[in-house]
Amino acid sequence: MSTLENELVAAIRNIPDYPKPGVMFRDITTLLGNPRAFRRAVDELVHPYAGIGISKVAGIEARGFILGGAMAHQLSTGFVPIRKKGKLPHETVRIAYSLEYGVDEMEMHKDAIKPGEKVILVDDLIATGGTAEAAVKLLRQIGADIVAACFVIDLPELGGRKKLEALGVEVRTLVAFDGH
Repeated sequence: MSTLENELVAAIRNIPDYPKPGVMFRDITTLLGNPRAFRRAVDELVHPYAGIGISKVAGIEARGFILGGAMAHQLSTGFVPIRKKGKLPHETVRIAYSLEYGVDEMEMHKDAIKPGEKVILVDDLIATGGTAEAAVKLLRQIGADIVAACFVIDLPELGGRKKLEALGVEVRTLVAFDGH
C-alpha cells in the first residue's frame, strides 16, 4: 500500500458485527475528524478532475454530502444533494431501487442539474452498488453527463464497482477492503 492508502486505512474505524453479525462496518467518521486524512482524501478524489470543467458534484445522503461539499468547494462547482424520499422541499425527480430487504427511493431537485452538465457522483463507500447505480440512473434521467463516481472505500467482493463500470461510469476509489 502507498503512504496515502496506509494513512487513510489507519484513519478508518472498523466496527465488527454492525449493522448485523458477520459484517465489518467501515466507519469514515474518524477519517472526517482527522484534519490531515480528510484533506488528503478530498485532494485525491478531486485531483483527476481539476480543470476539466466539472459543473456539479452530486453527493448521496449523508456522508456523500460531507465529501461532496468539500469536493465542490475545491473544484469551484455547485453541490447537489441526492436524498431519501420526502426530504427536499421543491419539485423533485425520483427513482426507486432495491435494498437487501425491500425497496427505497431517492430524489433530487428537478432543476439541480441542467442537461449536459458534467457531474461527479460521490459517497463514502461502494459495496453492492445498488444506491450508487440508482443515483447514476437518476442523474442521467435529468440529462447529467456523469464524469465519474468517487468513493473513499471500495468493497470489491460485493461487486458495486463493476455495476457502475457496466453503466459506462468511471469509478475512483482510494482504498479497498476485503470482505463486507
